[in-house]
Amino acid sequence: MLSLSRPQLSQFAVASTVALLCLIAIGGLQLPRLNKLIEHGKTASVDNIKAEVELERQRLILLQKAPSLGFDNLIANWVYLGFLQYFGDDEARDITGFELSPAYFEIIVDRDPRFLAAYIPLTSSISLYAGKPELSVALMAKGLKSMSPKIPPQSYFVWRYKAVDELLFLADIKSAQRSFAMAAQWASLYPDDASQNLAALSHATAQFLAGNPDKKRIKNAQEGIWASVIVNTLQANDRRTRDQVIRQIEARGGKVTISQEGGVSVKLP
Repeated sequence: MLSLSRPQLSQFAVASTVALLCLIAIGGLQLPRLNKLIEHGKTASVDNIKAEVELERQRLILLQKAPSLGFDNLIANWVYLGFLQYFGDDEARDITGFELSPAYFEIIVDRDPRFLAAYIPLTSSISLYAGKPELSVALMAKGLKSMSPKIPPQSYFVWRYKAVDELLFLADIKSAQRSFAMAAQWASLYPDDASQNLAALSHATAQFLAGNPDKKRIKNAQEGIWASVIVNTLQANDRRTRDQVIRQIEARGGKVTISQEGGVSVKLP
């Protein structure tokens, strides 16, 4: 049983009170923003939307600098909820883009690097939507320093996400090979079929990349991964992400074909 002296209890009470006041203050900053978004709705002007983004930028700067006082996980969760609201505002993002996505995840990774659920939207929102894959990879590398194969459970997914970003967006074959190898190594420690399948797939990709493949074979591998990403969006009925992936491929001079049966073909130049 934990035992605290009277001075320790006093210090703990003060720290808890200060942390609570900080969160209340942050909430106070957030509530007017939420009320404005509800009030303006779909009639919000471009200027209003840009003003809201600037207000959110300042809030994130405050959260980045605020002392944690032992509430790092709570702050990370709070910021993640803010990101979901930001990312889900389709009308506003069509106007201002996703420039704040990196700021959300810089705070989340700093405060709670083992927040596994955050890494899926991290890689898509920063690499795919904000167009900054080098930052996505850097944040995942930073988070992985606080992880081990089983802490948190299934942390091998972060190595996998990092590898995909390195291969698809950065064409960094050496780094992607190492990340796929680490994903395979960590996933192999889990007995379930899904983990074992991912371990085998990641190992095969790492071996392929270690063999110094030529550009044509690398292109074929990239086409396969892009196609699998699109298949995932079809299964999740995520039209927004699917359209963004297709735009990314077409911007590179590629072409995407989706059959009526849901088959996907990707051709890169």
